Amino acid sequence: MGPVQADPAQWTREWPTTDFSRSTVKDWSDIKSGGPPKDGIPALSDPGFLPARQGRGLSAAEPVVVLDLPGQAARAYPLRYLIWHEIVNDQVGRTPVAVTYCPLCNSAISFDRRVNGRTLSFGVTGKLRQSDMVMYDRETESWWQQATGTGIVGQMTGRDLRQLPSWLDSWQGFREAYPDGVVMAEPRHNRSYGRNPYQGYDRSNWPFLYDGSTPPHGIAPLARVVRVGDRAWPLERLAETGEIRQAGVTLSWRAGQASALDAGAIGKGRDVGSVRVQNRDGVDLPHDVMFAFAYHAFWPNGRWMLK
Repeated sequence: MGPVQADPAQWTREWPTTDFSRSTVKDWSDIKSGGPPKDGIPALSDPGFLPARQGRGLSAAEPVVVLDLPGQAARAYPLRYLIWHEIVNDQVGRTPVAVTYCPLCNSAISFDRRVNGRTLSFGVTGKLRQSDMVMYDRETESWWQQATGTGIVGQMTGRDLRQLPSWLDSWQGFREAYPDGVVMAEPRHNRSYGRNPYQGYDRSNWPFLYDGSTPPHGIAPLARVVRVGDRAWPLERLAETGEIRQAGVTLSWRAGQASALDAGAIGKGRDVGSVRVQNRDGVDLPHDVMFAFAYHAFWPNGRWMLK
């Protein structure tokens, strides 16, 4: 059976408390079922952590999301877990956070879960829009676009989650940078953690369930780009130079991080390197290393930083 097209009337049976009369979605056919039902991909909440020096089972090159908030020990969220769960609801000091990863867009973004003073918790709808995960909050059952952090259906339509500075690094890179950091413990779910269920995906010619247009400038749909705000730098350009200082930001790249979406084992994927984005004062900035098609889909008027 092929993917099920969007139909708000049908969705009301699965989502009886979602207000489908409020939405910024212009064409409902843009939203498709990715296969799993609501919560079929189980988001995690309040995970356990171990000292990084006690972390076992992770290979040196495999990617982790790094979240380093002021006054708190830096945290590593391995993609070997996020690739199966996609959202981790966590509390870092006084900050409620959602660490998210959409494998189909390679989009790893961390958000503050507070909206107008209200703390939300997030789950996975099982729906995709332009191949990107559609999240929902459990408090209002509004739908949110993961790539942008914007409410797109329901009571929270038009609201924006604040993106936090986080980045992908290798497990070895994290341990070297943060010897006193902590790493998320393995969840208590029956999953093949460490295996990539999307083997070979980032070598594909076309993204799964994407029916938008191709990126401009001859850029391959699944080429990685570094998005900062509404600008995108091709990762290939950054990797060639190692550092780019442009538009008030400094982007740096170093080798040593495996692609989570390449080989059958996450830690054995080809080296795509690690990216850091900072302002002129060396302060880390929110950004995303995502596939070019997703940037083009959600920032159609964005600026491509090709030179």
